[in-house]
Amino acid sequence: MLYDAKLLETLQESKPLSKILETLRQLDPPFEYYVGAGSITNTIWNRISGYPLDYGISDIDIVYYDNYNLDVQSEVALRETLEISLGDFPFKLDVKNQARVHFWYEGKFGFPIEPYPSLESAIDSWPTTATALGVRLEQSGLYTIYAPYSLHDLFSMIVRPNKLLVTEEIYMSKSTKWKEKWP
Repeated sequence: MLYDAKLLETLQESKPLSKILETLRQLDPPFEYYVGAGSITNTIWNRISGYPLDYGISDIDIVYYDNYNLDVQSEVALRETLEISLGDFPFKLDVKNQARVHFWYEGKFGFPIEPYPSLESAIDSWPTTATALGVRLEQSGLYTIYAPYSLHDLFSMIVRPNKLLVTEEIYMSKSTKWKEKWP
């Protein structure tokens, strides 16, 4: 629980992340979603390293699960709605329906995958244990944290491969990039 409190405290101090979480809460989409992966991991590592909280962040990942609308245009529409709602926002938004990842995964990563049965099963497969996480601000004002491999590696700055799906090439690419920014 200590890690949960540290995570939420840091996210609330991050103006971009707190703004995107609040904006999503206000939009109240009709499907499960999380803000996740690198932007959260990088923010925590920045706090630990004494860097500005937005250092090294290239985009904000917003993932959701809508098995009833697998049209790529739904991702575009949500991203555009968020961009309008956020106004002048410093980061690109990467909005992905995890119910449709299997359509493009092989073209990007070189091998096919089965459709994910849920949003959580998609996060379960993300490349590293430190980045396999998502956070959502609920209508009640409480946060939901999904971290299937706990938050220990995140707060210990350990880049451990998640062997559920990641290839050595993907893992090495990510870990090399991160080691340059966060020794």
